[in-house]
Amino acid sequence: MTTTAQYPTAQTNGGSRRRADQVRVFQPPQRLVQNLQLILVDLIELHLQGKQAHWNVIGTNFRDLHLQLDELVDFAREASDIIAERMRALDAVPDGRSDTVVATTSLPRFPADEHNSAEVVDRITTRIYAAVETFRTVHDAVDAEDPTTADILHAQIDGLEKLAWLIKSENRKV
Repeated sequence: MTTTAQYPTAQTNGGSRRRADQVRVFQPPQRLVQNLQLILVDLIELHLQGKQAHWNVIGTNFRDLHLQLDELVDFAREASDIIAERMRALDAVPDGRSDTVVATTSLPRFPADEHNSAEVVDRITTRIYAAVETFRTVHDAVDAEDPTTADILHAQIDGLEKLAWLIKSENRKV
């Protein structure tokens, strides 16, 4: 004897099934798309600046910091992909072109040349917090328009702040 599981039917409109012409796709407000674009460019820039620092750090704790910078680069790259794919899921078009990133990022420029590890710690931590500030600046507006996207931002803020703590601890003295 075979038993068939009984599943409830999604009911709306006073107990009747939704008709196909009643199904609505979420249309993100332009402000939501613009806010996600701001986050995207900062994450791309953070990835690039992290790699620049990674290649050019020298001095005390070089290897540890070199590896931590790779962790930051990986996080920023993955986070930018998550944000860009969220934009696509909302039928928005992300713009990660280099000229767009340069023109719109809020992160301070990262200087060329070699830098000692203590300078790199301070500089890269500043850039992580600049990216976090962008997230926090747009968060409430994003949450009001799309709580699902705000949940994604929460995870990214948590990850970035953890990385900032780990990296800046290289310069802490007790």
